[in-house]
Amino acid sequence: MRHKVHGRKLNRDTGHRKALIRNMVADLLCHEQIITTEAKARTIRPVAEKMITLAKRGRVKGSEDVANEVHARRLAASRLPKTRMIEDEDGYIQEVDVVRHLFDEIAPRYTDRPGGYTRLLKMGKRPGDNADMAVLMLVGDE
Repeated sequence: MRHKVHGRKLNRDTGHRKALIRNMVADLLCHEQIITTEAKARTIRPVAEKMITLAKRGRVKGSEDVANEVHARRLAASRLPKTRMIEDEDGYIQEVDVVRHLFDEIAPRYTDRPGGYTRLLKMGKRPGDNADMAVLMLVGDE
């Protein structure tokens, strides 16, 4: 029985699962949407929402006391990879600092939103192995 057992194993050992979640959350924050299996998307969604909430709280309390923002940035840096490589629309590859992008661009966008920063859209089955696919994206200004 799985009473009170939280999370999915995703057929991976602990280190591989943690690395997968960290990398996919970083990709979601940088690209603002990812296409993955539905099980992975359901696993990643609460982690991404908690990171955005951490960044919002760090920015709000950081305006009163700088130590709170530094603490929130350090917590985010311990839970996310340092950089991501992103290809822009012109085809140039640039290196993006994930924590800076989270605090400077994503968190201010959701200052008035109390939660629900992501949307999960089901896409159907993957042709190769019939896995349920989904798009996990950050919601826009609506």
